[in-house]
Amino acid sequence: MEAQEFREAAKAAIDEMTDYTENVADYRVVSNVKPGYLRPLLPSSPPTDPEPWSAIHQDIESKILPGITHWSSPRFMAFFPCASSYPAALAEIYSNAFNGAHFNWICSPAVTELETIVMDWLAQALGLPECFLSGGSTHGGGVIHGSISESLIVNMAAARDKYLASVTAHLPPGSEEKDEALWNLRSRLVALGSSGTHSSTKKVAQVLGVRFATIPVSEADGFSLRGEALAATIESLRARGLEPFFLTATLGTTDVCAVDDFEGIAQALKPTFDTPRDIWVHIDAAYAGAALVLEEYQHLARAFSSFHSISFSPHKWFLTTFDCTAVWIRHRSWLIQALSIKPPYLRNQYSDDELVTDYRDWQIPLGRRFRSLKLWFVMRSYGISGLQKHIRNGVDLAESLEDKIDSRRDIFSIFTPARFGLITIRINGESEQQINDRTEAVYEAINAAGEFYLTATVVNDKFAIRVYKSVQALDALKGLRN
Repeated sequence: MEAQEFREAAKAAIDEMTDYTENVADYRVVSNVKPGYLRPLLPSSPPTDPEPWSAIHQDIESKILPGITHWSSPRFMAFFPCASSYPAALAEIYSNAFNGAHFNWICSPAVTELETIVMDWLAQALGLPECFLSGGSTHGGGVIHGSISESLIVNMAAARDKYLASVTAHLPPGSEEKDEALWNLRSRLVALGSSGTHSSTKKVAQVLGVRFATIPVSEADGFSLRGEALAATIESLRARGLEPFFLTATLGTTDVCAVDDFEGIAQALKPTFDTPRDIWVHIDAAYAGAALVLEEYQHLARAFSSFHSISFSPHKWFLTTFDCTAVWIRHRSWLIQALSIKPPYLRNQYSDDELVTDYRDWQIPLGRRFRSLKLWFVMRSYGISGLQKHIRNGVDLAESLEDKIDSRRDIFSIFTPARFGLITIRINGESEQQINDRTEAVYEAINAAGEFYLTATVVNDKFAIRVYKSVQALDALKGLRN
């Protein structure tokens, strides 16, 4: 493809993408193709000779679009959102144009420095403690990863290394005694999460070869992890000779958007805080972290200064295209000590003199995308006031839906109230089994029709329908302009 053909194709593509965004509500929200639909429609081998753009473009419309589920549709109420916006889309175009691996400062100074600045902006907007700022008192800071799972594996690995080093610090370096102690400790490490913690924590524990223990939560506590339950679990594990070293606490669980008892967790862990047996606490705020942009929710972050790391995905509710997960750490040295490797071919004067941040030492991959650009575009295009309006509209819509459902108690019961734009509901019945069966039947019927897309959950053996309701990015931008 030559430059002129690219110009023409790109302009046409932008028009089509804009039309798609403006009219996405007209599509059936869930694709109704059958598994394996695409293979018979495409050749069994790649083309030997170049194909014209017109042929490729035609296949987008006829072969790819029918297999797309429309996440940006207002009738997509499943999972959590994967929000997008025009400013974020523009940033992706520029990011592709500036294509590079960007693994250290010298590879593209603007890529590194904008990420540091934007992560500080975002931390300030969310009301995070100053220890998570790049210029904070603990020399912490932020980095952008691709997903919550990526942030978890990085932080759990750092937590493991920090814990092992602290507990064996009294032993002579390189000694057989220390090696034996390290291997013995590794076999007894346990990562913790509640029964509402996202499955990614358990998966990361599996990848890192450590145990995982589940802390029970109750419906009476709104499915929130309480400090008392955490303390009891830790005591039980240590009595068995195990070593709990990592906890994922959640701001907005996937099942019901529950908020863990951060103050209680901090109090339960206070006796070992900053001691060799300090348990690393990671805050998973993947979705609901966006609500911290509203002042009325920022009290939830007060206890975060007692914790070690935080992750939040702007690609869910913050109008920033996938993939973009913001991660903050209280001491950057924890990540760097666990992840830094310096072969000769990556060395340069600026890095050697420690004048710059090299984000390759804050992640598993070497290469990095220019993700901060889309956050920068979004925060500037909407402003904090526009983002607040967007998030508050989502909260208000869910509360309005809760009122409507509550007015029909002859049919529905509210399982968990509206929290951060999510409500869970059940269909009434004469027994728990009948309630489960009826709720599941309604859920399956709604999704089979394809006009709406919902997801369900089972909590404490109770089947519930999750309904996520939020204003779309396009409506948010129009409202801001008005």
